[in-house]
Amino acid sequence: MSTKAKYAHTADDSARPSKRARVSDAAQLPTALGEPEDLSDVEAAIADAEDDEEEVLPTTAGPVESVRGSDLYLDTINRAVLDFDFEKVCSVSLTNINIYGCLVCGKYFQGRGRNSFAFAHAIHDDHHVFINLETTKVYVLPDGYLVADPSLEDIAFVLSPTFTPASTSTLSTPAHLQKPSYDLSNKAYIPGYIGLNNIKRNDYMNVVIHSLLHVPPLRDHLLLSSYRGKEPELLRRFAGLSKKLWNPRLFKSQVSPHEFLQEVNRVSAGKFSLEKQGDPVEFLGWMLNHLHKDMGGTKKKNSSVIFSTFQGEVRMETQQVLVRPDTGANEKPRFDIDREIKSTTSPFLFLAVDLPPPPLFQDSVEKNIIPQVSIQSVLAKYDGQKTQESAGQLRRFKCQRLPPYIILHFKRFTKNQFVEEKNPTIVNFPLRGLDFKDYLDAPTSHSGTVYDLIANVTHESAAGTTHDKESTIWKVHLRAGAGGGENEKWFQIQDLIVEEIRKEMIVLGETILQIWERRTDTASPKNGMNVDES
Repeated sequence: MSTKAKYAHTADDSARPSKRARVSDAAQLPTALGEPEDLSDVEAAIADAEDDEEEVLPTTAGPVESVRGSDLYLDTINRAVLDFDFEKVCSVSLTNINIYGCLVCGKYFQGRGRNSFAFAHAIHDDHHVFINLETTKVYVLPDGYLVADPSLEDIAFVLSPTFTPASTSTLSTPAHLQKPSYDLSNKAYIPGYIGLNNIKRNDYMNVVIHSLLHVPPLRDHLLLSSYRGKEPELLRRFAGLSKKLWNPRLFKSQVSPHEFLQEVNRVSAGKFSLEKQGDPVEFLGWMLNHLHKDMGGTKKKNSSVIFSTFQGEVRMETQQVLVRPDTGANEKPRFDIDREIKSTTSPFLFLAVDLPPPPLFQDSVEKNIIPQVSIQSVLAKYDGQKTQESAGQLRRFKCQRLPPYIILHFKRFTKNQFVEEKNPTIVNFPLRGLDFKDYLDAPTSHSGTVYDLIANVTHESAAGTTHDKESTIWKVHLRAGAGGGENEKWFQIQDLIVEEIRKEMIVLGETILQIWERRTDTASPKNGMNVDES
């Protein structure tokens, strides 16, 4: 019997739950109220789509008759086509109000009332099982009754994952590596270390998303959140993306950031788009400030999890440059303690470090030699001794307070009147045990100054000193586990490609961003330049 014939004889079928008869009776109401003749009328559909979510009780006072699985069409559900990563809008009316997902074909439709698009889809395409994308309740249409079946719990968890403090406490430990998850195709993956889809040119945003969602305080705050409508949409979608990225029960071992990036494009007025390449450093700064604001943060210290995690303080001293007659031809300007020195202390969310310029003139042999520099030499900018000259002012910097997590930005790109140049210099750095004590002007009561690397963003493009955005590839290296040795692994993620990488290979890329985590054990490292420490 066809679906339409089934629905026409609903009232006569005594094997159905009594609720179906109620739906048939209620179906006569729109006619008395002026039912719209054309089902494609979007306004009428929206009005009808905001239906009552309350469950309809049985009409009889007796016990509720159990419903057979065949009546619920559960065997028609196709988990392989379900994808809840995209923006939750109706595929017909493009509205985001009261959206249901068809569990048979995966399409989104509005409402479940008689005049809704989901109702019409159930009749015309013979697809009957729908899930409310907000409440995760499952209904059978066109009959309209609620389904309560334990076999649907996995779909609800993929749509809206939930975490507990106990489940988040092990995400940064070696134990997390020992418990792989499996998707529908029985492919093993490690939650948190999965690919993000590069929809067009959004790989520069993917590496920032990965880096931020591997910072434990921010990650745990988002995973344990339960935002329900009052918070800004950007924060809600970022929290939703974090839960999908760390979900141990995914149907497929990859996640699309489409829903979140659509909101990023809207809030940034098109500055950060899916369709054009951008700068991850600019996106990171924009993200941190917007997340801080959306979390209710103010200018006060520790007013949000963003400030308590990433905000430090740096002192800048400036002095006017004066040319003295006794200055040598090659002598650089220096601070004169006899003249006034202006000192200001400012907060920072990440520290920018300068790379030494590459040689201008190179022969055929020197062109094959890539310049290298140690991270200690570029961090010397913040030792309070090294000076910089800019616009007739001498400047020197020193940190006053270090945050639990330090973000370093290596200024690799410079613009002139003709082209944007790239500095190919490679920075040598340890993965563990980088000591920032030489760049901190603070009492001994300050927290530890030894940091370990947890995220490293690198840039790849055509060889040379020109920044070719068309050939640009962004990659991120993420630490899994902790403590060094066998307890710690590193993964390289480029869009959907996730592969384990040898620790010695991490320093060979053109690093743009790094996130360093303060070590809880404040013991000084034996050798600050060790790649690893067992």
